[in-house]
Amino acid sequence: MLETAADARDFEALTAPYRRELTVHCYRILGSFEDAEDALQEALVRAWRQLSTLQSRAALRAWLYRIATNVALNMLAARKARGLPPALYPAADPRAPLPAARPEALWLDPLPDEYLEGFIPGPEARLEAKESVTLAFLTVLQRLPARQRAVLILRDVLGWSAQEVAEILDSSVAAVNSALQRARATLKQPPNPRADTVAPAAPNPALLAEFVSAWEMADAGRLTALLRADAVFSMPPLAAWFRGREAIRTFLAEQIFQPGQAGRQFRVRPTRANGAPAFASYQRDAAGLYRPGALILLTLAGPQIAQIDDFLALDDRLFARFHLPLSLD
Repeated sequence: MLETAADARDFEALTAPYRRELTVHCYRILGSFEDAEDALQEALVRAWRQLSTLQSRAALRAWLYRIATNVALNMLAARKARGLPPALYPAADPRAPLPAARPEALWLDPLPDEYLEGFIPGPEARLEAKESVTLAFLTVLQRLPARQRAVLILRDVLGWSAQEVAEILDSSVAAVNSALQRARATLKQPPNPRADTVAPAAPNPALLAEFVSAWEMADAGRLTALLRADAVFSMPPLAAWFRGREAIRTFLAEQIFQPGQAGRQFRVRPTRANGAPAFASYQRDAAGLYRPGALILLTLAGPQIAQIDDFLALDDRLFARFHLPLSLD
């Protein structure tokens, strides 16, 4: 088998079925889609160079996971843990001037749901694919030391056995079980996200339609009527965020929406990200074209919205990642 995989074309075919799931694996560890893509490329380079060490095709998936996990852990050692503004900064004054964008390396960023297609967890998995990439879960995951993070993902998300994880991490079963126990304990400690914001809630079509209409009409009152009383609004890569209906309404009405303008300021297109409803928001420019403004992720809590994470599109990369048009007429 190894001889037939000796050239680049065969290697591409050999590894292609695993590339998306490996990207998601690295994304869970690193909290960044672009970092995950870099990790995958480095892992594939290493796999190509080490192909002679692969014993059989049956061992290919575990072998690739071992390489990718170690690449991601090495990258993590040189990076700070990522998060979202509410986990890193106090809530802001909705009338204060907005701060400058902080470095992208601080923030979690969105993952297109298409990367979750075909996810098949092992028999020991405790978390579903969508649950394991919610922003709430990833925020908590970032609190874990690197190896605990990897163990938790490999055991509770992917469903690898303790023996398999030990082999991937070049560790012992006892060490894996100990790391897993500590990781699970940490996830239960405050500040733990509310249970109803961790598991993805079933989309409410009427709620989502009203959100789109209110956003496109720049109607802060209608929009904030959809929020839970303690709702949160964040805008990575800005550090500012706001808590509560009134603070969010004030911020939107006074700093974002301009209802006095003629015509519609925004247009919205639906997508899916991190196992949750998401929307591409386009803002009208001086020429009348709608340009990328932000990718909005909603965290739902029953019939209300618990959190809005408004990822600003400072360039075209974010919308391109989701295969979204870069302008609308």
